[in-house]
This record gives sequence, structure tokens and C-alpha cells, in this order.
Amino acid sequence: MPHEGFSYAKPKREVSPARRAALSLGTKIRERDAFAHDVLEAHLDDERLSASDRAFASLLVLGVVACKGTLDELIDLVVDKPKNLQPQVRDALRISVYELYFLDKDTHAAVDQGVELVRSIAPKAAGLANAVLRRLAKMRVDFPFGNPHEDISACARLHAFPVWLAKRLIDELGFQNAWKLMEASNESAPLFIAENAIKGDDDRVVEALRTAGAQVKPVSSTVCDLQGCYYVDTGRVLRDKKVKRLLSEGAFLVADASSQTVARIALGDDGTKSMLEIGAGRATKTILIQSDAYRAYGRQTDLTSLDNMAFKVRLAKKRASEYGVELADAIVGDGTKLDAVLGDKQFDTVFIDAPCTGLGTLRRHPEIRWRIKPASVENMAALGYRLIENASEHVAPGGKLVYATCTVTREENTGVIARFLKSHAGADFKLELIGGKPCFAGLLSKGSPDAHFAAVLRRI
Repeated sequence: MPHEGFSYAKPKREVSPARRAALSLGTKIRERDAFAHDVLEAHLDDERLSASDRAFASLLVLGVVACKGTLDELIDLVVDKPKNLQPQVRDALRISVYELYFLDKDTHAAVDQGVELVRSIAPKAAGLANAVLRRLAKMRVDFPFGNPHEDISACARLHAFPVWLAKRLIDELGFQNAWKLMEASNESAPLFIAENAIKGDDDRVVEALRTAGAQVKPVSSTVCDLQGCYYVDTGRVLRDKKVKRLLSEGAFLVADASSQTVARIALGDDGTKSMLEIGAGRATKTILIQSDAYRAYGRQTDLTSLDNMAFKVRLAKKRASEYGVELADAIVGDGTKLDAVLGDKQFDTVFIDAPCTGLGTLRRHPEIRWRIKPASVENMAALGYRLIENASEHVAPGGKLVYATCTVTREENTGVIARFLKSHAGADFKLELIGGKPCFAGLLSKGSPDAHFAAVLRRI
């Protein structure tokens, strides 16, 4: 019994370190309108978490970003004045609602931790959080509030996609393939690595990964040789000291198997001597192409890379140097106005890694689905056409033009190719088969590589 004149307060429940970190990181993402993976890479180490808490915090951050629109829809259903909800309180509620609806967490734990998480940043809002989370916990038995196989809104809600995007995917891919894509987009992305032939052989990389505790399996492709591509069953090994050293030395890089496939298609089997890469970005495919060239021909190709952002060109040069990659030139320039930076120069291969909606990479870029709009597809397709039309003038006779994206819409992919081939500029080109098919077009499903697209056009 308490001593007379004293009372014992009920001990406060502690917010778990992973949830506290997820809130801090999620707030940074919202305030900066940043990409989730960029914030995790820059700030997750600052949270000083155990391995298990680190994994759970990452899961919460990426999951909340991926499901943001649906989480807000649910919260707004039970809050009297949604617009008056403090942004950071909403950040905290999203975490708990994500746990309830998409991780199927125990109701008591999710609600209790959610209330304490809100209390930690806005004590007066704890009562509101308790009411909101308890109401939503009761409602989840009816989620997604309709038959997802018949009602597009329910289907979109179940997979946490905007309704317009779910409808478009179903219209373009068919219900089954669209369902697979949406389902897979909410999973953790598989880990693939590419051994850098310029720096050494596969054995030491594979041995280091296996010694660190990973299962490592070579990956094959039906459309091209993927020597040096491996599936690794856990990302934890990337924190192993020896593996980190090999990565820092440029012995291998992390790159999706579809990205590696596109790089191999771009290089081709014709011993291309000169290449222009448009949209080189951070130089991932640049490195892959040169590694493949070295493995296939014992030499790197004469490669000029171009991007319209100066900071990306600087980064590309830095990464190329780290991986032992040779660049004939790295240019800041507009891919739709190549004459301004190249004059009339031509190349054996012109490779366009086109800007796109990125719908084949939603596991790695969870914010995309809520950032793009219906007009984004049309705008990206129009840009893709301008790029391919302009680039065609810089393909040498007998050379090839390779067009690639990491999306799945017809308008951005086969639509661009068809429009180009019907144009005056496209009259000098013919479509080449890739693995016996008109193009390479991956479909996203559980455990698969990302969904990329590539087409090869030969100048006649």
C-alpha cells in the first residue's frame, strides 16, 4: 500500500527505439520532401540502433512512405478536422496505422506505442491519438472496405496505391500482372550485386559475402549473358568489415539484376568501340557497361557519358574513378539538344537511359507512387521521344540506338519506339530482337528483379 500522503504514478511506457527513430527520420523526409532511402543512408547511423531495431526502423520508414496516401485516408476518416492535425502528430499516427493495417501488428502494442509516440512530441494530443488508433483498430477487420478483386478503390487501398494508378496498371498489364506488381511493390527489394571485372574476379567477392553469412547465387537471364551478377539473400552482410572494404575498393557494386541486363543489352555482342550514354546519372550503368566490356573484350569501350545535371556528372566522374572505369568524356548537356555539345559527332552505340515514371522500381523508391500524376506518364513519354529523335542523328551508319526505362507503361516504352519508327528520323532504323523478342520488358512480382524495359534499333 502507498504510504499515507503519497501516491505512485503509473509508470510511463517507453517508446521503442525503432519507432522513435522512424518518427525522427519520417519527419526529416516530410520536412525536406526528400527521398526515403537518401534520408536513411544519411541519418540512420545517427540513431545508434541495434541490428534488429535498425531493420524495424527501416521497415517502418519505407512502409509509411510507400503507404502514405492510404494511411492519410484512414486517419482522415476518424479525425474531426484533418487539416488541423499537427504535421508531426500525423507523422506519428502514420507509423501506428501502418503497423495495424499493413504489418498486422497486435492491436494493444500498436495502439499503446502509437499513443506514447504522439505523447513524446505533443503531450496534449495523446488523448486524440488514443481515440483515433482505437477506432481504426476496430475498423481494420473490414479493410479494404470492399472486394479488391471487383472494386478498384478497394484494390488500390489494399495495396496502398492511388486509385488512378491502380486503374491504369490494371488496364495496361491486366488484372493478374497489375496485382503482382502492386503486391511486390510493398515488399523489401531483393539484393543483387555485380562483380567488377575491371578490379578482379568473382571468387574473392563471393567468398567474402558467404563468409559474412550470406547465401550467394549466380543469376542467369534468358536474353543475355549475366556473368558476374549474383543474388545475395541478406543486406546485413554489406556491413561486414571485409565486404565493406571490397565495396569501397570498387570490387563490386550493388545493382538490380534488371539494371545489369539493360547494361549488357546496351553493350551488345558486336564489339562496339564507341558509345554515348545519355542520362548517365550516378554512373551505375556506366560502371556495369565498362565492366562487361572488360570481361567480354579485355578492354573498356570508348564511352562518353552525358547528363543534364552538373552535380550528377561530378558524382559520375568520382564513382567511375573509384571503380577503375575509363571515360572518354563526361559532359553536362541537354539530351534533347545534343548538337550543342557534340556537334555532328557519331557513335557506334547511343544508349538512352531515359527519365521515366519509375514504376518498375517502386520497392526501391516508395515515394514515387504518391508523387507522380496521370500527366506524368504523358510528359515522360514526350520527353523520351524527343531524346530518341535527337539521339538518332548521332548513331553511326550500322550502329545501334538503345532505349531503356525502368517503368512499365506502354506509352513510355513501346509507344515511344513505335512513334519513332513511324517518324522521318526513324526511317533509317529497324528494330532488333532481344532474346528472340522485340524488346526486353520485365514484369515485377514477388522476389523478382525490378521491371525494366529496353529496345535496340539498328541504323540501316
